[in-house]
Amino acid sequence: MVRVRELEEYALEHNIPIMLKDGIEFLCNYIRDNNVKHILEIGSAIGYSAIKMALVDKNIKVTTIERDIERYNVAIKNIKNFGLENQITAILDDAFNVEINEQFDLIFIDAAKSQYIKFFEKFKVNLKKSGVFISDNLDFHGLVKSDEEISSRNVRGLVRKLRNYIEFLKNNKEFETKFYSIGDGIGISTWK
Repeated sequence: MVRVRELEEYALEHNIPIMLKDGIEFLCNYIRDNNVKHILEIGSAIGYSAIKMALVDKNIKVTTIERDIERYNVAIKNIKNFGLENQITAILDDAFNVEINEQFDLIFIDAAKSQYIKFFEKFKVNLKKSGVFISDNLDFHGLVKSDEEISSRNVRGLVRKLRNYIEFLKNNKEFETKFYSIGDGIGISTWK
């Protein structure tokens, strides 16, 4: 039987970003405390967070989208190793190409940071009126709140886009967002 720790070690070894421990604990506690049963995840990577969410309760169903074939294949293997094929449906595609008609209690955004606003806008039609968006990486290793000069142009661009996303959430007419300095920064957005 595979253990969650092995997934964490694999991610570290292969430089695959997964949620920080206190972030994933916060997410799983939120799911448990709010009786969340139907989850859409944008950005599977190796299946770590989908597996952690599904393990909260055997009645939880997770649909997860991943566009990178190698990560998708690792995710499929991990999902099978945990015996969660009946709870987790993995889709190999770019999230922008995926059309989903279902409604979810929770939509978890943890994919391309530069696309967060577009993900939010595209999938809000799939969020139940009682549902929530949870966005990860809003602090982005402390860089979003930092005034320090960032030498890498790519990182500077990501930080700018994350700052724009945070402004988008703060000024959103349809949603109210609470921000938490947990993990790498988490936002919870609910319908107003």
